[in-house]
Amino acid sequence: MIRLENTSGGAVAAAITAERHRLGSPTTGMVLTLLILADEESQADATAAAVATARQHPMRIITLIARPDARITQLDAMISVGGDDGPGEVAVLRLRGELSEYANSVAVPLLLPDTPVVAYWPGIAPDVPSDSKIGRHAQRRITDAANVRDPLAALATRKSGYVPGDTDLAWARLTQWRSVLASSFDQASSPVHHVRVEGERDNPSIALLGAWLGQSLNCSVETVWNDKQGVTSVQIDMDQAPLTISRVDAKTVVVVRPGRADAHLTLPRRSVSALLAEELRRLDPDDMYGEVISNLSL
Repeated sequence: MIRLENTSGGAVAAAITAERHRLGSPTTGMVLTLLILADEESQADATAAAVATARQHPMRIITLIARPDARITQLDAMISVGGDDGPGEVAVLRLRGELSEYANSVAVPLLLPDTPVVAYWPGIAPDVPSDSKIGRHAQRRITDAANVRDPLAALATRKSGYVPGDTDLAWARLTQWRSVLASSFDQASSPVHHVRVEGERDNPSIALLGAWLGQSLNCSVETVWNDKQGVTSVQIDMDQAPLTISRVDAKTVVVVRPGRADAHLTLPRRSVSALLAEELRRLDPDDMYGEVISNLSL
């Protein structure tokens, strides 16, 4: 780990290049720059998740931590290249004092040339991420409404400020649920009258799942909140009998279909690194998320 105190974005970029040369390791394998906009509380977990993701997507990770409460104005950096952090590069930057307002100026010299830029806010995010100083540089902008004090209000803000290229990890948490629901429903032929979604109180994924089902099946949706974790069950009412998918434990759901034996399927809760890896596989806008968030009713 290389430590630089009272430095600059250009000096950090030069230190990364020098360390690459020292290790004899070129940057040609880098596929993107990930900018993490975090506070002290969230930065360690967010950076660790990104580092784990870098084993699938070699990249330069720049974690920017604003410290406006500091009495001095300076940039301090910790840099790691390769080694235990995988094939990528990691720079954790603390922007102290007035410098906390200029994350954009610090980050620009560190962007890899001719590669995409992704911005990630693990906690509080701008109302319109694409219009923020950092978001303007990014092809994809990732937020996480589940990590703020009022997740549903944050989801409403994501709706009002949505621009193609935005996404939220609350949507990525539904990928496996949507896959199981789609494959199970493909085997049913009855018209759908009503959908009932049950899950954790104020969990933004529950709201997004209900919106997606209502939009996809063109039916009414009922949301039932409980004190358990995540999505707990989905019931689709049809002419024959309901199709029900319920969580059994942290790794398994049971599918109950009319005229068929119950099926137990593996559906584990996924880590943030797995969610990030999914989002970084595609750098074009997620059109389905855009449709769902734009038509969301809260």
